[in-house]
Parts: sequence; C-alpha cells; structure tokens
Amino acid sequence: MTPTNSQRLAQRNRPPGFPVMKQRWAGLGFFHWALDPELIATRLPSGIHLDTFEGKAYLGVVPFFMQRIRPVCLPPLPWLSWFHELNLRTYVFDDAGNPGVWFFSLDCNQPLAVEIARKAFNLPYQHARMSSKVTAEEIHYRSLRKNHPLPEAEFTYPQPTSPSPAEEGTLEWFLVERYRLFSANRHGQLFSGMVHHSPYRIQPMPAATCSTTAFALNNFPEPTRLPDSQLSASPVDVTIFPLRKL
Repeated sequence: MTPTNSQRLAQRNRPPGFPVMKQRWAGLGFFHWALDPELIATRLPSGIHLDTFEGKAYLGVVPFFMQRIRPVCLPPLPWLSWFHELNLRTYVFDDAGNPGVWFFSLDCNQPLAVEIARKAFNLPYQHARMSSKVTAEEIHYRSLRKNHPLPEAEFTYPQPTSPSPAEEGTLEWFLVERYRLFSANRHGQLFSGMVHHSPYRIQPMPAATCSTTAFALNNFPEPTRLPDSQLSASPVDVTIFPLRKL
C-alpha cells in the first residue's frame, strides 16, 4: 500500500536499537527529474514498490560530501572519514508501506569506503575520481567514474542562504524526507536500513548547472530538459543503524 503521511512522518523517529555509525552530510545538491513510472518500476526488485507524487516518479542525482565518517564511539580518521559521493536514486516503499530510497549507483572517491559499503550494506558503490571547489557562495563539483568511457559529471550550485524544512505534503517534502534505504545482495535478499537526523533545511536553486551522466551510467535515457526540482540543503549530522532483512 502507498505510504500515508503519518507513515512518512513516523520515519523521522529515532529507530530502536543501537546505531553502528556516525557521519555528517554536507554540500548537498538535490536534482530531480519526473519520469514515466514504468521506466523506473521495471528496474526494481520484487518486494520494493515505486513511490510516486501525484502520479509521477522521480530520479534524483545528489552530489554531496561525506564527513566525519566513523563507527560509533570511535573518532574520525583524516585519511578515511572525509570524501565525495554522487548518487542516482529513486523513491520506493516496501510491502509494509515503509517509504525509503533505492540507489541505482553511488560514486565515491574513497576506495576503502567503496569496498566497505558494498560488503556491509549491499549498496552499488562505484570507484570514481572526484574533486570540488567550495566557497561561501557556491559549490563546484566534478566526478568521473573510473574505467568508464562516459564524460565527467559536473555541477555548480549555490550554497543555501535561508533554508527551511520542507512543508508537509509538498513535492520537496516527498523528495527529501527519507530516512530509510533499501538494498539487495547478489542472491536477491532484500535489506532495509534506517538513518536518523534532523529534517533537512532546504532551499530552491533557480540558478544551477548539473550533469545527467549518472543517468547514462545506469542505462537510463538522459533528460534533455532542466530538472523539475533543484534544491540545496544545509549539513546534517546523521546516525546510521544496521541493515535488517526484509
């Protein structure tokens, strides 16, 4: 069943049990395109259902910085705990109506983090060469998938100046209020994992440039129009909880 607003709001609650990791997400840019739901739904495993807003499905490209990554009760390490990530995602729910995120790919420039995430979270992390230039006004972000012929992905987007939480029931709220991820191992077993953080404080980005290379990297047709939604967000401190089998 499609999640109700009450089910979506309940995802904000801190999950029971003990977390496994702490991290910070910063420099977030959310670029989303509305697509034919069938184009995405056919790429999802059994037991995971496409979540839509007013009948439309969305694919999102999200560049950001992973910071202060560490296991609970341990300090961050300078050579491991800061790196770049660029993901292609859509929005889904499970048979119980729990809404969340499905990742088609997550490019990262920290090789050890890629291998750990693949094994510990069954996520499709990919090795990439990535760089950025950050000022008080904007972020310039670049990513090139290793051992792949497609061109470099490039983004330039402004830093938020007056962000605020998304209003319940809006498209922005549907896109960013996500506290659960789903993944599958090579045998098709589904998993679900929760994250806990304060609601994103977001701001529309009327002036931004973004690449659609992540679509091509995942065998989706690249959009030929501007994103239907462009948002920047303030950093959030995140608590990660272990995966559980569905």
